[in-house]
Amino acid sequence: MNESDVLILGSGAAGLSAALRLAKAGHRVCVVSKGTLASGSTLWAQGGISAVLDEDDSVEAHVQDTLIAGAGLCDEAAVRFTVERGPECIAWLVDQGVVFTHADGELRGQRLHLTREGGHSHRRVVHAADATGRAVETTLAALAEAHPLIEVRERTVAVDLIVDKAARRVQGAYLYDRRSKGIQAVAAKAVILATGGANQVYLYSSNPFGASGDGIAMAWRAGCRVANMEFMQFHPTTLYHGDSRSFLISEALRGEGATLHVPNPDGSVGERFMPRFDARGELAPRDIVARAIDHEMKRLGVKHVWLDISHKPADFVREHFPSIHAHCLSLGLDITRQPIPVVPSAHFTCGGVVTDLHARTDIAGLYAAGECASTGLHGANRLASNSLLECLVFADAAADDLIRELPAMPAPPPLTPWDESRVSDSDEDVVVSHNWLELRTFMWDYVGIVRTSKRLLRARHRVALLKREIIEFYLHYRVSHHLIELRNLVTVAELIVDSALARRESRGLHYTLDFPQVDPVATPTVLTPASPAR
Repeated sequence: MNESDVLILGSGAAGLSAALRLAKAGHRVCVVSKGTLASGSTLWAQGGISAVLDEDDSVEAHVQDTLIAGAGLCDEAAVRFTVERGPECIAWLVDQGVVFTHADGELRGQRLHLTREGGHSHRRVVHAADATGRAVETTLAALAEAHPLIEVRERTVAVDLIVDKAARRVQGAYLYDRRSKGIQAVAAKAVILATGGANQVYLYSSNPFGASGDGIAMAWRAGCRVANMEFMQFHPTTLYHGDSRSFLISEALRGEGATLHVPNPDGSVGERFMPRFDARGELAPRDIVARAIDHEMKRLGVKHVWLDISHKPADFVREHFPSIHAHCLSLGLDITRQPIPVVPSAHFTCGGVVTDLHARTDIAGLYAAGECASTGLHGANRLASNSLLECLVFADAAADDLIRELPAMPAPPPLTPWDESRVSDSDEDVVVSHNWLELRTFMWDYVGIVRTSKRLLRARHRVALLKREIIEFYLHYRVSHHLIELRNLVTVAELIVDSALARRESRGLHYTLDFPQVDPVATPTVLTPASPAR
């Protein structure tokens, strides 16, 4: 079908849960996935989903932990809205058939096992061993594929939103089919952006290659405000190994007692260093842990630090972290007996498209949920395992709002087809791959964990040059999957750099040597497009 009630761009937890809720209410939904349906970032989430389920825990404690991690920049109303809905979202997942680990350590029983991660004052992280995202994603994907009111378009990439500029209302999107290489205008009464984050803008990332900021860039070009893009979270512990690209070592290891150590000159495990940086040690929020690792690596000139859980019983490690244990063992590393070499990598985009508590953006009919959105939950730093929670809560909020509003929403008019009459095929694919590498390299070097104004200005200059080159290429040649992503990445890079230059303090994930102080009043960085970009 070329027209749906709701077009959902992205097939992670946010996109699929919204689709299932809308379809249950009788609405036709089209879900667009850049790869296979179950291939998004949710699939790779290891740790879990935070929710207040223990009698010793409370909503207030979860709210305060989130506000503290967010370094004063969270919207408390958004935090409470999200936290209060956590238990019912977990119950909904269980009703859909997601199987979580239970308190007896098995995937059965009555009481869910709760683990604790950095920044949390209580055990409140529900998980399916160490592969929670896989359990959620595969379950929801199977349900979506089987539902008669949900159309799935795999290997399809959104190029741009189609917006009535006079009415400031979304009408659909142009979709690029990676198999046919064709572009089709697909109409819808409403569109939900569930496209994930922008972490592939950095050279080293724990995310799959599809995390190219597509929804953020498309919404910005359509005229939506974007907020807090300077706050890019670097996961402290990604596996450092030549045969394994950016495999995430879950924060749950540190929650269960793993410790961080510098390497001795002979490569053996040296001193534990986190207590020198924070009284919470390895359970400090991620920005503190990532900066501490970065500091130690630069101080000692080493390529990684050690994360050690070998002091725990081998059966405990294998039972709690089967995926991590198996993956490391396949590389010749037995984590029950050996430390794990780890480095930080770009992991989560805390900012994004500005939304309200109904997941509505500045464009009528356009919603955003999950990592591409700036809901006010994360502030200057995301609390561990609040991300899947946010996906579920705001997908539910978007679906609820749409179920109320869809009957009164106007049907989209006939859409203008994609025009390729003035473009030609390119034999210069090397330009795209070169620009991709150049962009990600200077973003890593100049806009990374520790920043300076000089580095940021260098990055702004490089972004401007690269953006002109990429846009010229985009206007004159037929688009490709990688060119679409590169165009979005350079837009997102510009938003990150401009946001970072606007913040003249160090707060949360934004740490600059030129402004090490924290301002007394926390203010969001909100960027507004001058006009919808071409």
